[in-house]
Amino acid sequence: MLLKAGSLEPPRCWDIVHRRPVLIAAVYNTSAFPAAAQPLPGRSAVSSTEVPPHNFTMKNPLLLLLLVAAAFTCGLAQNPAEELSVETVERPETCSVQSRMGDTLQIHYTGRLMDGKVIDTSLSRDPLVVELGKRTVIPGLEQSLVGVCEGQKIKATIPPHLAYGKKGYPPTIPGDAALEFEVEVISLSQQTPLQKMINDVFPLVCLALVPTLLGLVGLYLYKKSSAQKPNKKKPKDKKSKKK
Repeated sequence: MLLKAGSLEPPRCWDIVHRRPVLIAAVYNTSAFPAAAQPLPGRSAVSSTEVPPHNFTMKNPLLLLLLVAAAFTCGLAQNPAEELSVETVERPETCSVQSRMGDTLQIHYTGRLMDGKVIDTSLSRDPLVVELGKRTVIPGLEQSLVGVCEGQKIKATIPPHLAYGKKGYPPTIPGDAALEFEVEVISLSQQTPLQKMINDVFPLVCLALVPTLLGLVGLYLYKKSSAQKPNKKKPKDKKSKKK
């Protein structure tokens, strides 16, 4: 959108570009915008050589990058990027231990659509046990539980791609639906060193054992197929003697 003269509210893109005058000055190339070869009023022309017509070309890569960035920023201003948003509603007085991947949490939650419709809640049953990193809940909820303390209450706004995506969860959750979760952390159990070692090392050991086992099975089948079969004794021909 072009900036119209006399407009009271310029577009957002103009604000973004206007905040970086130094970068624009560095990128601006006077050779790309030739002025008309005409003398100033009251002064004679130094040379009668006319400036040939010049077509505008994107010879400066920085200028091109600036224009692309401005266009991309305009798109973001019109269509805000969907990101995970986590807001702390209530924080305990002491928060010395924060959750990390591998820790186990017990939480109470209430999930809603953006119009306020409740889709699920754990308030009428036992707290939900979540082991971070096991992907037992939707990605957005798991990510929002990293870095919380016991007794903390949060409000997470989860975009569709971190919830149920385009398919949704019919009939409760439509496709491309953003969700809002209110979560209270009831308890936090940190991962022990033994659990950390098992969770970190065991998958690597299993990954290394798979090709080894496949190789052993292949070797066994190869030897079995190439083994010589035992020779069968040919029965002797018995000639019947005529008496």
